Amino acid sequence: MSDTVTPRRPVVVAIWLVLAGIVGWWAAFSLTMERFAQLKNPGEAASCDFSVLVQCSANLQSPQGSVFGFPNPIIGLTAWMAPVVVGMALLAGARFARWFWALFWLGFAFAITFVIWLISQSIFVLATLCPWCMVTWSVVIPSFFVVTLHVLREGVIPAPRVRHVAERLMPWVPLMTLAAFVVIAVIAQARLNVLAQF
Repeated sequence: MSDTVTPRRPVVVAIWLVLAGIVGWWAAFSLTMERFAQLKNPGEAASCDFSVLVQCSANLQSPQGSVFGFPNPIIGLTAWMAPVVVGMALLAGARFARWFWALFWLGFAFAITFVIWLISQSIFVLATLCPWCMVTWSVVIPSFFVVTLHVLREGVIPAPRVRHVAERLMPWVPLMTLAAFVVIAVIAQARLNVLAQF
């Protein structure tokens, strides 16, 4: 029996991966350019600094902005190419082995974990909302849902009941994503009183 999955071409998943990868890469690129500008002109406000609450500078210059010893956006510049490549390959009819999908999912599991941590740091420690960071959050969250449900419904984990549930949940990804956004917004409002800033 073949070890590959995805006997049907998941066009919607593929298109989403390409679009999410492009948006995520653009956010990472924009943040990287902002960081370069800060290094070139120390003390100068970033173009995405709109207020004390909504800004990029505090995030980029903080220890949380360079968790691994280099600016976090560099991770995005490399990592967001993977969904684009995988999405384009799926559109071209490629089929991937189970181990590939497992590793691909692990990448998004790391991404969502990292994003959740960054959200908590941004809201509870830095007390800022970075515009380009929020763009990244907005594509990581639904992408994690999409990839998780896709690998489950395609049998990467051999569990028939799970496949059926994942298949039925896939159309609900937009609502799941909206729910996640609402939770983040409520937490941000409760902690930072965002509405009072406008």
